[in-house]
Amino acid sequence: MKSLIGRLAALTAMLALAAPSLAQAPANLGPAPSVAASHAPRGGAPSPPPAPTPSGAPAVHPLTADDVSAYLDGFMPYALARGNIAGAVVVVVKDGQPLFEKGYGVSDVKTGAPVDPATTLFRPGSVSKLFTWTAVMQLVAAGKIDLDRDVNAYLDFKIPPAFGKPITMRDLMTHTPGFSDAAKDLLTTDPKKVKSLEASLKSAIPARIFPPFTTSAYSNYGAALAGYIVQRLSGEPFADYIQNHIFTPLGMTHSTFVAPLPAGWARNMSKGYLVATGPAQPFEFVAASPAGALTATGADMGTFMIAQLQNGQYQGRQILDAKTAELMHSPQFQPVPPLPAMDLGFYQEPGNGHRVIGHAGDTTAFHSDLHLYLDDGVGLYISMNSLGSAGAAEYVRGALFRGFTDRYFPAPAEHLATWANAVRDGRTLTGYYIWNRRSDSGWLRLASYLLGQAKITSDKDGVVTVSTFRGANGAPKHWREVGPFVYQEIGGESRMAALVRGGKVVSVATDDFPPVMALQPTPASMSAAWNLPLFIATLVILALTVILWPLIAVVRWRYKQRFALAGRAAWLYRAVRVVALIDLIFLLSWFALVAAAEVDLAFLSSGVDWLLRLMQLVGLIGVIGALAAVANVVVVVGDRSRSWWAKLSSVLIAIACLATVWFAFSEHLITLGLAY
Repeated sequence: MKSLIGRLAALTAMLALAAPSLAQAPANLGPAPSVAASHAPRGGAPSPPPAPTPSGAPAVHPLTADDVSAYLDGFMPYALARGNIAGAVVVVVKDGQPLFEKGYGVSDVKTGAPVDPATTLFRPGSVSKLFTWTAVMQLVAAGKIDLDRDVNAYLDFKIPPAFGKPITMRDLMTHTPGFSDAAKDLLTTDPKKVKSLEASLKSAIPARIFPPFTTSAYSNYGAALAGYIVQRLSGEPFADYIQNHIFTPLGMTHSTFVAPLPAGWARNMSKGYLVATGPAQPFEFVAASPAGALTATGADMGTFMIAQLQNGQYQGRQILDAKTAELMHSPQFQPVPPLPAMDLGFYQEPGNGHRVIGHAGDTTAFHSDLHLYLDDGVGLYISMNSLGSAGAAEYVRGALFRGFTDRYFPAPAEHLATWANAVRDGRTLTGYYIWNRRSDSGWLRLASYLLGQAKITSDKDGVVTVSTFRGANGAPKHWREVGPFVYQEIGGESRMAALVRGGKVVSVATDDFPPVMALQPTPASMSAAWNLPLFIATLVILALTVILWPLIAVVRWRYKQRFALAGRAAWLYRAVRVVALIDLIFLLSWFALVAAAEVDLAFLSSGVDWLLRLMQLVGLIGVIGALAAVANVVVVVGDRSRSWWAKLSSVLIAIACLATVWFAFSEHLITLGLAY
C-alpha cells in the first residue's frame, strides 16, 4: 500500500516536462579521480591559487577554464557514479566566449560511446521554453504582440472566460494564467500518436483554477499556447520559426524542435535512462512542442547562453535588441516576497547577491538546468541523460548550481537572530498544504489532494518543518524564522518564506524551488488529515467484506449451517457485498493505472479513454449501490434478532460505500469529461 501511494503521489512530477530543480546539495558528493570522457575545454590559462581573504570570509576562486575543469572533474564523475547516471554534459560560458565544455560518462551504456559536447544530442526538456519565450519577445519587439492584450486576439479558437479577466501574454510568460496542470497526451513514444500543436491545444483546454496574474503555477499548456501564437502571427510552423530566427542566426547547427529527428541526426542522439544500469528509454515526442521538444548539443546551448547574456547579441548577430532583452530579464511577478520573482520566461534564482536567472527542464530520462549570472557575463548549463537512483539527477544539478555559485561568487554567511514571534508564526503555518501546480480537472487530482499533500509542523521553539521540503538524505529540512515569516534553513543555505494576509496563510515557498512552485493551504474538506485515514479505512473495510463473504459461506457449508436470512434481508446482504467488491475494484483500478503509466506513457494518453470510461462505469454502479448499503443498515439495525456484530458490520460497510462515493466525486474519478 505504501509503495502504491508513493507512486501515485509522484506521478505528476515524474512525467512533467519541467520538474523544478531542487537546488540542494547531495550528501557525500565530493572530489574523486576523473573518469570522464571529455571534449577539451576552450582557452584559459592555468589558474592561480585562490586569493587570500579576510578571516571568516569565503575563499574566492578565479573563474578560469583550468579552475572550472579541476572543480568539475572532481565533482561530476563521482556524482554520476554515485547517482547511477550514465552521462552528462556541462558547459560554462564567460564574457561572450565558451570557457568550458565537457562530456562526462557515456551517451550509450551498451556501446560505451562517450558524451561529446560538440556533437552528442540531449533533450533539455522545458529549457526549450526559453526559445519559445525568446520568439515571443522577437514578435513583441516587432509590434506584433502586446504583452497585456487578451491572447484570444491572436488565436483562432477561444480560451473560455473566467474570473472576469482575460489571459495575456505576460500571464503566459510568468506562468500566471491560472490553468490547472495537465498530463494527458503530453508525452508519447509512438510518433504515429503525436497530435499537431494546433490539435493538442484545441482538444483539451485546461480548467482555470486561479485568477490571472495572482498565482504563478507552472503550465506546459500556457507555454505551448504562446508557441502557437508565434506560429500563427509569423505564418511559419513553430519549429521552422525557431530554426529561421534563432538557430540559424546564432549558428546553432546541432539544435532542432523537429521530431522525429532529421535524417542522420539519430546517430548522435544520446540514449536516455531511468538509471544507468537499466534499459534505454525510447525517444519521447512532445505534442506541446514549444513546451519541451528541443534536441540540442551542449555547445549549442552555450551559444544560446552567450546571446542571452549579451542582450541578444552573438558575434555580431542579433536575435533580440538590447531593450527587449533587458525587459525579458526583468522581474515581473514575485509570488512570495522576498524570494525570487518571475521574469518574462526566466525565473530568478538565489545567487549570493548576484543577479541570476535560469530554467530547469525534464523529460522522463533527461534532466537539465540552465543558469545565467547576468551581471557577471557567466552561464552554466548541465544536462544528464538519466534520472538516477532515487531521482539523483535533481540533487546533482542542484548541488552543482549551489557549489558553482559558492565557489566563484561567494558571500559571507549571514547570522540572523531568531525572530521574536517565531513560536506564534510557527503555529500560524501549521497545517496541511497542496501544491499550486496541480491537476484539478481529472483523476490526477487524487495525486494532488489525497496523496500529495504536505504537512507543516512547528516545535516549541518555533522551528518549522515542511514534509515535502527535503534534503538529499531524504529527511525534511528544518527552518528557523529570521524575519516576519521569512525562514533560514538550519544547517544549510536555503530560504523559505510565507505570504500571509490578514493572519491567513496564502502560500509557502522555498528558493530550493523556482518561483512557479509554492504550497497553498488545503481546504478543510480536502485535508489529508482526515481524508487519507478515511481512504485507508475504506479500503480495509471493503477488502475484509469481500474476503469474509466467501469464507463465512465455506464455514457454514463445513458445519452444515443454513443461511439464516431470507427475503429482503437476504437480498440486501448479498447486494451489499457485491457493491463492496465493485467499490474495491473501482478504487484499486486507479492504483493499477498509476503502476501501468509508470512504465508506459500510453496509459496517459487518449488511447485509454475507453478504459477510463469503463472504470467510471464501474464506479457509477458502486455509487448507486451505496443506496443498498444504507437500506441494509436500516433493515439490520431495526431487526432485534440480528447480532451486535451484524449491526456494526452493516454500519461500517455502509460508511465505506458512502466514502467511496465521496472519493469518486471529490477526487474527480467520475467526470463528464476526460481531461487530466
